[in-house]
Amino acid sequence: MIRSNAVRVLGAVLMGLSALAVAPGPAAAEERTCRGSIGARTVDNLRVPGGATCTLNGTTVKGTIKVERNAVLFAYGVRVIGNVQAENSRKVIVADGSRVGGSVQVVQSGIAKVRDSRINGNILFDDNSGLNVARRNVIGADVQAFQNSGGVRIYNNRIDGNLQCKANSPRPLGSGNVVDGNKEDQCRGF
Repeated sequence: MIRSNAVRVLGAVLMGLSALAVAPGPAAAEERTCRGSIGARTVDNLRVPGGATCTLNGTTVKGTIKVERNAVLFAYGVRVIGNVQAENSRKVIVADGSRVGGSVQVVQSGIAKVRDSRINGNILFDDNSGLNVARRNVIGADVQAFQNSGGVRIYNNRIDGNLQCKANSPRPLGSGNVVDGNKEDQCRGF
């Protein structure tokens, strides 16, 4: 009798362990694809696929926004916990009281504008062919503009880190920036 109870207990323990082994882990954040517009809703991660246009108005993104090749993002009054990342995009606009917990990074793209917003991380414009603008923002880290060929305009920002501009042609234009760190290279006088 003691042996049969031990066998039952051992069987129950093994069943419990096998159930744990096949139990699903925590769910990964879902990615929402945006073609068209999204209003005042909350989503996890957001992706603007190649060639698409996405307009966000008052949207909350609990993760990151990724803007793909030839895609366009218009983000007005958004809240983004992570980053806004664009590579080979056509246009990225982050404006009108938007708040980004991470950085706005636009690389090898066309037009990029960040205005009237709060960016806790960096703003990076790198190797873009269209006009790049940072105007009337509060930035928690650096503003960096490197190797852009469509023009760079940096006006009236509050920058907690450095303002760095290098190898842009034409030379960037700007003024009225309050910078806690250093104003460097092409942006030294801004």
